Amino acid sequence: MAGRQVVVVGAGQAGSDTAAALRARGYDGHVVLVGDELPVPYQRPPLSKAYLAGKAGPGELELRPEDFYAAQDIERVSGDRVTSLDREASRVVLASGRTLPYDRLVLATGARPRPLPVPGTGLAGVLSLRSLADADVLRRELSGAANLVVVGAGFIGMELAATATGLGVRTTVVEAGTRIMGRAVTPAVSDFLAAEHAERGVRILLGTEVTGLDGDREGHVRVVELNDGRRIAADVVVVGIGVLPAVDLAADAGLDVGDGVIVDTSLRTSDPAVYAIGDCARFPTPYAPPTSRLLRLESVQNASDQARCVAAALCGEPVPYTAVPWFWTEQYDLRVQMAGITGGHDRTVTVGDPAGRRFSVLCFRGDRLVGTESVNRPADHMITRRLLASDTPGPSPDEAARPDFDFKTWQANAAATRTAA
Repeated sequence: MAGRQVVVVGAGQAGSDTAAALRARGYDGHVVLVGDELPVPYQRPPLSKAYLAGKAGPGELELRPEDFYAAQDIERVSGDRVTSLDREASRVVLASGRTLPYDRLVLATGARPRPLPVPGTGLAGVLSLRSLADADVLRRELSGAANLVVVGAGFIGMELAATATGLGVRTTVVEAGTRIMGRAVTPAVSDFLAAEHAERGVRILLGTEVTGLDGDREGHVRVVELNDGRRIAADVVVVGIGVLPAVDLAADAGLDVGDGVIVDTSLRTSDPAVYAIGDCARFPTPYAPPTSRLLRLESVQNASDQARCVAAALCGEPVPYTAVPWFWTEQYDLRVQMAGITGGHDRTVTVGDPAGRRFSVLCFRGDRLVGTESVNRPADHMITRRLLASDTPGPSPDEAARPDFDFKTWQANAAATRTAA
């Protein structure tokens, strides 16, 4: 084994999965999982959906039961924060004053919400949604709210809009860009989702920025000021304008950083004893668009896959990280799934039935399929993931554009052709 003690900093999806994967691979050294939150490591995606809607309780969010960690001899240090990393002494220092030596260190520090740089963000009722504690506050605020304003139309913003609308809260989404989820999906999917939200009463203000927040005498937010002079009512404001990778610990320790902690193909930082994974890591991948060699991904898939990859390296079996990126979002009864990185695509083909709310957008760079966005068509999503993982050419744009194109049929015919050859 690579070391006598592995310390994992960050007890979210990436950190918890790393500790579990080490034990699953037979690592017999000491494993310490450090998290600044008190609850047992939990899932974050339901916070904006089932948990916020009251359809799931805290126990249903747990990644693993509390007794799992003791049973697997994983030491949990909860409610404490790593304040510094001493690379020369190979130890981390906690806010409590405790020090933890390490032979190998895994940074799974995640990310923090990007702040809204306008007056009034300190008012009560102005929130972000990143943690279970955030979700608890938001649930209480929404229970008596008539008007919600969501700043930012990304994944979290639009999921919140769908959930709040289902709870009977009038919702307005303010987005500086020209379309919703503009950095994540193609215009076809953006337009489809925007229409779905509008049909349910969500007001979406595109090309609009928040310039200030005003409150009442009690210090609670009541008005959102916009750059076009409008003032809109708000009992609750949720800021969802993206996140910043938590790189302070790495930067202060002299590790290479740049929109994330820079790692190599085995997820090692510039210090070979230190690894970084999950939302905080910026890594090389064959799926990066032509304009960028490195990516930083914020997804459960990436966190879990990188956890398994780094566990293999720590157990003396390093392999390059080449997992296919994939993502999803659930809004109302729609499940939108994305496979691949579609940045830099130059052609799209829509297949299926948008009017029937079941379709996919295939994205091409030249004649090569680089990703698929699927709405209620999980088979297309899975086929794309398999094609990308095996580096097998998918359909050409001209093939996909045929009126009778069906992804399942194409896959079966392509497999038969390869077998015959």
